[in-house]
Amino acid sequence: MSICTRFAPSPTGYLHIGGARTALFSWLFARHHGGEFVLRIEDTDLERSTAESVNAILEGMNWLGLAYDRGPFYQTEHFPRYREVIQQLLASGDAYHCYCTREELESMRTAQMERKEKPRYDGRCRHRSEPREGVLPVVRFRTPDAGVTIVDDLVRGKVAFQNSELDDLIIARSDGTPTYNLTVVVDDMDMGITHVIRGDDHLNNSPRQINILRALGVEPPRYGHLPMILGPDGTKLSKRHGAVSVMQYRDEGFLPEALLNYLVRLGWSHGDQEIFSLDELVRLFDIGDVNQSASAINPDKLLWLNQYYIKTLDPDHVARELSWHFGQIGIDPSTGPEARQVVLAQRDRSRTLREMAEASAYFYREFSDYDEKAFRKNMTPETLPVLQALHDGFRALGGWEREALHQVVHRTAEMLDLKLGKVALPLRVALTGGTASPAIDETLALVGRDRTIARIERAQARISAECA
Repeated sequence: MSICTRFAPSPTGYLHIGGARTALFSWLFARHHGGEFVLRIEDTDLERSTAESVNAILEGMNWLGLAYDRGPFYQTEHFPRYREVIQQLLASGDAYHCYCTREELESMRTAQMERKEKPRYDGRCRHRSEPREGVLPVVRFRTPDAGVTIVDDLVRGKVAFQNSELDDLIIARSDGTPTYNLTVVVDDMDMGITHVIRGDDHLNNSPRQINILRALGVEPPRYGHLPMILGPDGTKLSKRHGAVSVMQYRDEGFLPEALLNYLVRLGWSHGDQEIFSLDELVRLFDIGDVNQSASAINPDKLLWLNQYYIKTLDPDHVARELSWHFGQIGIDPSTGPEARQVVLAQRDRSRTLREMAEASAYFYREFSDYDEKAFRKNMTPETLPVLQALHDGFRALGGWEREALHQVVHRTAEMLDLKLGKVALPLRVALTGGTASPAIDETLALVGRDRTIARIERAQARISAECA
């Protein structure tokens, strides 16, 4: 059997980390078995679905690198097919028109609750043969009266549902539009979906969907229901915990590789291994290894993973992502050193790419002012001869290589009989406005000749002005 999975988000919001984990597990399962991965947009909620949300989903999938083999398919394009299946179920007697009014249904549920019964539709229209004047009917699926529907879950094992506990669900509203459980069934059937991996909030839908598929004479797919993701405090995930758009993680400076590695460990493990390449994940992933219990997010773990990938991935790849972050803070990376060189200089000092971009801005543009504490401590009248000697040494250089820059700094310290820190620290403040930067020779190389000389002159002028 050829494996086929799908990711089927509703475009009523952004792609959040719960949805991204579902997409990742579905993608990994398909890739592990050499199968297909389908993207389906379930946009039948016409009031809440938006083009912006569709774009956000597609952008998130693209950024994460979860390429789909077929799609994206849109459910709103399949309405004729849904109507055809509804008519098929009506003709076979597996569905029927229900003419109950809203008031009648409310009265029925109230009476059931007063009798301490589970509120459910009692099937009173199952045997109605005549229409009811003035009432537009819904269409209900005729759930089997007896027996048990077994969901042989890939994560939870076998879960039994008594058919007597499942009421006759609505599969078409009074305006003729199909409902979720009908559209999902038809699309999974038509698209040849063999395995459905989704959140455990859908577990109760599975017996209903299995019954509809069997009424259509189709073998249901295998289902795997993933446990929910909790906040760090063990409560339901919310925006304050990080239940935000996947693209916000991009905006905050996370690499897609780090987020994927983080997401896969929310519920899945392979021994004690923490770091996985995508190729390793495809090779090792087994849906049977997914935990049944909920997983809590850990922001510190994600930061640790992100820093690991910043330090270990191909610097050219990290540089491409960093260049986007430069653009977000108004920097054109072509106006300074190559982004790759910045990555090599800053990767041991940065947990996120946004942090790296902001900490590297002085390589590309003038800083607005000095850190006052750093300036007062390091830029005194006694510093002027140091800066002048450095200025003269740098101007005399024929090239601008790190070794030559290193020699100028050391010769200046020796010539003035100063410890290296008494030379390097004022130079660092002059170059960057503060005291935090890579090694001084590396900083000089990245700032460049013209900016270095101009900034030393700027610092000299500021010290002289304050002395005056």
